[in-house]
Amino acid sequence: MVPKDRADSVKQVNQDLNVSQVIRRLDMLDERLDNMDSIVTSLVERVMGRPLVMEVSCPHCGQTVQINVTSGVRLRGRE
Repeated sequence: MVPKDRADSVKQVNQDLNVSQVIRRLDMLDERLDNMDSIVTSLVERVMGRPLVMEVSCPHCGQTVQINVTSGVRLRGRE
C-alpha cells in the first residue's frame, strides 16, 4: 500500500502534467486560430478588390440564393 504522502505527491504531479498539457494545447489552438485569421484576412483583401457573387443552394429545398459582395474600391473602366 502506498503511503498517503506519496499518493498525494503522485496526484499533484499528475495534476501538474494535466495542467501543462492543457496549456500546451491551448497555445497550439491559439496559434492555429491566428494562422486561420491571417489566411481569411488575406483572402478577403484580395476578394474585396472586385465585386463577388456567390450562389448557394439550400440543401433542403434546392432554392438558389445569390449573395452579392461589393467592395469599397471603384473599378476602372476600359479606356
